[in-house]
Amino acid sequence: MSDSSFASDVSRLLELAHEFGNKEFTILGEGNVSCRAGQDTFRVKASGSTLGTLSELELTECRFAPLLDAIAKPSLSDEEVEQVLLESRVRPAALKPSVETFFHAYLLSLRGVRFVGHTHPIPINQVLCTSHAQTFAERRQTPDEIVCCGPVSLLVPYVDPGLVLAQEIQARLQDLQTRSSRLPRVILLENHGIITFGPSVEAVRSAMLMAVKAAQIYLGAQVLGGLRHLPDKEVERIDQRLDEKHRQKMLRI
Repeated sequence: MSDSSFASDVSRLLELAHEFGNKEFTILGEGNVSCRAGQDTFRVKASGSTLGTLSELELTECRFAPLLDAIAKPSLSDEEVEQVLLESRVRPAALKPSVETFFHAYLLSLRGVRFVGHTHPIPINQVLCTSHAQTFAERRQTPDEIVCCGPVSLLVPYVDPGLVLAQEIQARLQDLQTRSSRLPRVILLENHGIITFGPSVEAVRSAMLMAVKAAQIYLGAQVLGGLRHLPDKEVERIDQRLDEKHRQKMLRI
C-alpha cells in the first residue's frame, strides 16, 4: 500500500469515526474503528479516546502477529493481555490500543477486509439485551436490510470484552463459514453492540446504518403487534438478484 493510499484510508477512517460518534452510536470512550496499514500492520482507535472527536494521533498502529498469536492461546491473564496490547504497538511511545484490538486484528486478517467499525447504538442494544437477539440476527424484514447487511448476521453470546471476545468471534465465524461458505457483514454482540466490516468504508457505514434502521423497525413492529418477517425464499431471491448486485457495486459494498 502506497503512503498516499494509506493516508487516504486514515482520513476516511477518521470521517467514519466522527460520523458514528455524531450519530450517537457511541458516547465517551465507547466503540472503535480500524483499517489495514500494510501487510503486517493496522491502525486502531486508542483506548479511552472518543469516536466523535478522534484524531490521527489517537489511531495506534499495531502489528498483527502478536495479537493473532494471543488469540490462538487457550487463556491469558489480564496482565498478559495488557502486555500483548502494549507490545503490539509499532511505536512504543504510541497510545495504548483499545482492548478490542484483538478482534480488529482477526477481522482485518480475513481476505478482502480492510475496514472495521464497532459501536453501541441504543436501538441495537435494545434488541440485543432481550430474548429477541437470535431472531433479529437470523431474520430480515426489508430488502434493503438484505442488500446492506446480508441475508443473516452472526450473533455472538455475551462474553468478556477483549481477548475472550475475539476468540469467540473467531470460533463462531469459522463455524458459519464452514456451513455457508461466506462471511457475514454484521456481527451482533449480545448485551454489547455491533461490528460491521468489509473492503471499504462504505461497506462498514452502510451495514452499520442499515442495521440500526432495522433495529428501529424491529422495535416499532413489536409495539404495533408483532413482526412479519420476509420468507426465506424472498431473502434468498433478493440476495441473488442481479440488479441488487449492481446496486451493491455502485454503493461499494
